[in-house]
Amino acid sequence: MPEGLPLDYNGKLNGLISNYAEQVLVCTGQNDWPSRIEEESSGDNLAADLKELIGRGGIYSDPFHNISVLNSSFPSSISCRPEVQSTSAYLLPSFKYVPFLPRVSFEAVQALVKGYLLPEKLHPMNDGLPQIHKDRLLRKEAYQHLLPGVRDVDDVLVLICGHGGRDMRCGIMGPALQAEFERQLPQAGLEVLHGPLLDESVSAPPLPGTVGDRSSTARVGLISHVGGHKFAGNIIIYLPPILKNKAGNPHPLAGHGIWYGRIEPKHVEGVIQETIVEGNVIADHFRGAIKQNGDIIRL
Repeated sequence: MPEGLPLDYNGKLNGLISNYAEQVLVCTGQNDWPSRIEEESSGDNLAADLKELIGRGGIYSDPFHNISVLNSSFPSSISCRPEVQSTSAYLLPSFKYVPFLPRVSFEAVQALVKGYLLPEKLHPMNDGLPQIHKDRLLRKEAYQHLLPGVRDVDDVLVLICGHGGRDMRCGIMGPALQAEFERQLPQAGLEVLHGPLLDESVSAPPLPGTVGDRSSTARVGLISHVGGHKFAGNIIIYLPPILKNKAGNPHPLAGHGIWYGRIEPKHVEGVIQETIVEGNVIADHFRGAIKQNGDIIRL
């Protein structure tokens, strides 16, 4: 590790998970970013647009419904109109994938917020707000129809903090863990997928129901800061709702996001076997978890 940036092997891990209702995982196709991701490309990026709307002081900001915005190394999908620059995003733990958010259209970002990120029901602490304010903070399904191609996430997602622009401990550990997960996952029977999830410039997207058994596929990516650099490596494993175990039964952790800290390459094989294959939580590395309904779990 870099001089002056030691790892903490003794501090408490359990409970060190951010309180969030949803994570927006922006697909940048890059492996690192500025310390503040909204400063990428002089502020012309999806993370900046989202934080303008739902960040502190934003018109849709709700302190009782936190939305976490992260960058990821996953590449964005390619539309059949490559002249229109667009960005893709994962919504977790809703397990939704939004393939095309045109960068020239701020209305698309508003549709994402209003149609998918705002709560369906307000927290009781918002009861005292004027009705017009309440209405503004509630999700409206009609906006979902403005975003084409949104689909369910069927792949296991292994997210590793590799934000070297924020802290070099994750900058060093992140790529090493990514390589080890990509090496070990196929040995556990999961095919590691690379490249854009959709590339309409090559061929038409598959029709619903023709994808096949997606429970044996995984994607491994680096993400920006999630907190706790001193506990590197930090990972989040999102296990899709459709995931089955070896016996073909529903996976015990299907629909969950599991946060781990102090993960080193030597732990990867065990993490895959215990959590992804068997559905067990590893208490020694457990930071917390989130259910598909947004409930946070702590041991």
